[in-house]
Amino acid sequence: MADAATARPRATWRDYVTLTKPKVISLLLLTTVGAMFVAAGGWPGTVPLIGLLVGGYMSAGAAGVYNMVYDRDIDVRMKRTAGRPAVTGVVSTRDALIFAVALTFGSFAVIWAVSNLLAALLSWAGIAFYVIIYTMWLKRSTWQNIVIGGAAGAIPPLVGWAAVTGELSLLAWLLFALIFMWTPVHFWALALMIQEDYAAVGVPMAPSVIGERATVLQIVMYAVLTAVLTVVPFALQEFSLAYLLAALALNVVLALRVASLWNLARTGAAIRKAQALPLYKYSMLYLALLFLSMALDRALFV
Repeated sequence: MADAATARPRATWRDYVTLTKPKVISLLLLTTVGAMFVAAGGWPGTVPLIGLLVGGYMSAGAAGVYNMVYDRDIDVRMKRTAGRPAVTGVVSTRDALIFAVALTFGSFAVIWAVSNLLAALLSWAGIAFYVIIYTMWLKRSTWQNIVIGGAAGAIPPLVGWAAVTGELSLLAWLLFALIFMWTPVHFWALALMIQEDYAAVGVPMAPSVIGERATVLQIVMYAVLTAVLTVVPFALQEFSLAYLLAALALNVVLALRVASLWNLARTGAAIRKAQALPLYKYSMLYLALLFLSMALDRALFV
C-alpha cells in the first residue's frame, strides 16, 4: 500500500517537452529563422528551413534539459519552478540526461545534414555556453550572470546565417550583438518580477544585489545600446528605409516602457510584478517584430 501510494507517476511525452523549455525556444527559433531569411534575401529553402527548426529545437531543448537537471536543487525551492519534471521526479535525473544527450547529438546531425558543419558547431557552442558558462558558473556567482550568459541566446542568428551562407558576415555579428544587448533588458525585467524567489535560493540577480534603482538604470543603458544597434544595419545600407521606420517605431515603444519603469525606480518606490510585467512582455514582442521586419525588408525591398 505504501509503495503504491508513493509511486511516481509515469512520465509522458509532455513531461519531456516541458524539460526542453518550449516557451523559451519559440523566440530562439524565430531569431534563427529570421536570420536565415535575411541571409538568403528571401526564402532560404524548404529543407534547410525545416531542418533548422527541428535541429534548432533539439539544440536549445538539450540546453534546457541540462539546465533543469543542474538547477533542480534550487528549482525545488521556488514556486515558479517547483513543478518541473526534473524536480518532482516524474522524469528521473538519469532519463533526463539520456534525453539531453540524445537531443545534443541529434541536433548536430540534423543541422549538419541540412546545412553545413559551421552551423552545427555553432549550435553546439550555444549548448556549451548556456550549460557550462551560464548555468554552472555565472548564474550562482555574479549578478552579471545574465549579461555574459546572454551570449548563449544570441547564437541562434549565427546558426541561421551560417546555415544559409556557410560563413559569418558583419551583419550576422550585428544580429548577435543586438540580442546580446537586448537580453539584460528582457531578463532583468523578469528578475524584478520574481526577485524574492531568486534571493531566497541565493541566486545573485541584479535587483537583490545592486538594488532596484541600479538595476533599472542598467536596463536603461542596455535599452539605449539595443536601439542604437537596430539602426547600425541601416547605416551600413543592409536594410531599407522601411526597416528603419519599423525599428524606430519599435524603439519608441521600448523607450516608453523603460521610461515608465525608470520614473518609478527613481522615486524609490518598490517595483513589483505589475510594474515590470509590461516591459517583460513587450521585450519579447519587440525582438520578434524586429527580426520579422528584417526578414520582410530583405525579401521585399533590398
